[in-house]
Amino acid sequence: MQRRLQENDKGDYAVGRLEQVKKAIHMQGPDYVPVLFFNKDREQSDLIMIDVVRHFMGQKKDMSEWGFRWERKDETMGQPEEEVIKEWEDFRTLKMPDAFDPGRFSKVEENRLMYGNDRYYLASLVLTGFSVMSFMRGFSNIMEDLYLEREYAEKLADAVFGFEENIIRQLKSYGFHGVAFFDDWGTQSNLLISPGLWREFFKPRYKKQFDLAHQSGLDVYFHCCGCICDIIPDFLEIGVDMLNISQPNLFDIEDIGREFGGKVCFVCPVSYQTTSISGTREDIFGDVKKLVDHLGRFNGGLLGYVEEYGSIGMPDENYRHCIEAFRTLGNYKRNTRGSGSEEARNETKGTT
Repeated sequence: MQRRLQENDKGDYAVGRLEQVKKAIHMQGPDYVPVLFFNKDREQSDLIMIDVVRHFMGQKKDMSEWGFRWERKDETMGQPEEEVIKEWEDFRTLKMPDAFDPGRFSKVEENRLMYGNDRYYLASLVLTGFSVMSFMRGFSNIMEDLYLEREYAEKLADAVFGFEENIIRQLKSYGFHGVAFFDDWGTQSNLLISPGLWREFFKPRYKKQFDLAHQSGLDVYFHCCGCICDIIPDFLEIGVDMLNISQPNLFDIEDIGREFGGKVCFVCPVSYQTTSISGTREDIFGDVKKLVDHLGRFNGGLLGYVEEYGSIGMPDENYRHCIEAFRTLGNYKRNTRGSGSEEARNETKGTT
C-alpha cells in the first residue's frame, strides 16, 4: 500500500490518501482537505466512488434495473420517460432487481487495480430512497400517495429501502470504506414535504440503513440537493458521517459552521448554480476559502467535491480553478492557519 503521496500531487505527507480521508471525516487532523473527483480526473481523487446499483444500463445508458427508461435532451441524467407503477395494481407484478446479483460488484477489482489500495472506496447506491420511489410511481403521484394512499406508499418504500439494505449487507466483504446515498429533499428555499412527515415516514427508514452500515464498519455519505436546514439535525442524529450539500449557495456557510461544524463532515463543491459556472477565479477562491474557514476548521470536517459541469455551462478554466482552490486553500500543513494564512489570502486575491 502506498503510504506517501507524490510531491507533485499533494506535497510530502507521511500519511497516505486513505488515512487523510478518514482523518477528515472523523476530525482527527488531516494534513489537507481531501477532494472527491466525481466524473473527471478520477486519478486525482482521494475518494473513489463505485456504482453498485445499475441505474444507467444498456448501450445508451438509458435503462434502470428498476425498469424505467431515462429520457434525455442534453448530457445530464435526464428523467424517467414514464412511471413504472401507473396504478397500484402494477405494484403486485413489479419485478424487483436482484440485490444479491454478484455482477453488480464487477467493477470493484478493476477500480482497485486502476487506483490502488491507498484510496477511500465509496459504494454508490446512485439514486436512493424517495428519489427511486418518485421515479417508479411519478413525482406527483407519490406526493399524493404519502397522504392518500399511505398503505401502498409504505409498501413501495419497504421494497426500495429493503433492496438497498440487502446491498449494504454485502459491501464490507468487497472492501468498501463507506456507502453513498443520493436522495434530494430540498427546493431552493424549503423541504419538499413537511419536516413532520419526513420524520414520521422516512427518518426511521434511513436510521435502519445507517445503523446497518455502521454495524458493518462503513461510514455513511448522504447527498442531498436543496435547502435542507430543517432536517440537518436529524441527519446528524441518525448517523450521517459525510453530508454532501451540493448547493452551498443556498446556505449561510458561516451559520452552518457555527451550528453544525465539527458534528459532521461536510462534502461541498463550489456551487454549480452560481460561482463555478459564472464566477471568476477570485470568486471561486473566495467560496472555497469560506468553506475551509467555517466547515473545515474542526481538525478536519470538510471534503472538497469537484465535478465537471460542462453540460450546464461550466467553463474549462473554472473547473481547473475549483481544483486549484481546494488544493491551495485546503492545504492545512502549508497554511498553518488553514485558509487564513497570508499565502492563502494572496491566493484568494489571485496574486501568487
